[in-house]
Amino acid sequence: MSDTNQQTMLEQLGGISGLIYSTLPVLVFVPVNSLWGLTVAIWSALGVALAVLVWRLIQRTPIQPAISGFFGVALCAFIAHRTGDAKGYFLFGIYASLVYGGAFLLSVLVRRPLVGVIWGMLNGQGSRWRSHPTAVRAYDVATLAWTLVFLGRYLVQNHLYDEDRTGWLAVARIGMGWPLTALALLVTLWAVRRADRIVEPAPADTADDAPADDPAADDGLSNELRDEHGAHDGQPRLPGQHRLRD
Repeated sequence: MSDTNQQTMLEQLGGISGLIYSTLPVLVFVPVNSLWGLTVAIWSALGVALAVLVWRLIQRTPIQPAISGFFGVALCAFIAHRTGDAKGYFLFGIYASLVYGGAFLLSVLVRRPLVGVIWGMLNGQGSRWRSHPTAVRAYDVATLAWTLVFLGRYLVQNHLYDEDRTGWLAVARIGMGWPLTALALLVTLWAVRRADRIVEPAPADTADDAPADDPAADDGLSNELRDEHGAHDGQPRLPGQHRLRD
């Protein structure tokens, strides 16, 4: 796998800095809620998410992850406002983890591991990897790694939510956030490297290049030689002499 492809995969997550920036709203939300209440905490988290977006604009780095992060924080803040409880801020992430974990697990069960599907779209291989059992197994391993991350997040954080442990919810969100994402990404990099070595690249389009052993080309050359040496009428000719035509 090329360095460009690795960079493409990292960019889908906003890069290493994007993974770290995603924890900042949570780091602000919980202590501000404890000191000044839910409303101030909501606005503080939104302010931090907006600041991250502006900072990435200034740095001219990809902003799509920051935009998605801002709207994610806005949705979490809205749920917290509607429930009237700080722990509601974590509710969307808890059930999103359940949905993602279920989707990744289901994709393995139906022999369409999502890591392979996504990577096939990113690198242009499509679904050709599915004809190579070793590549499929590698993508199964990577997909199961993401399944464990998502379902682990759901089980731990849902328990803390039911126990009203808002502070520990923040700790779990951060501790099970980018560190586990980084580990799953390492497994994914191993899987795509292994699969890319097995799946041959798509053949180049050589329609405009005439093959060296093209019968049509050989026939044209033979006709030219026959015409030059008089093979058509059995009469040899001197070089440069042409056959008279009626």
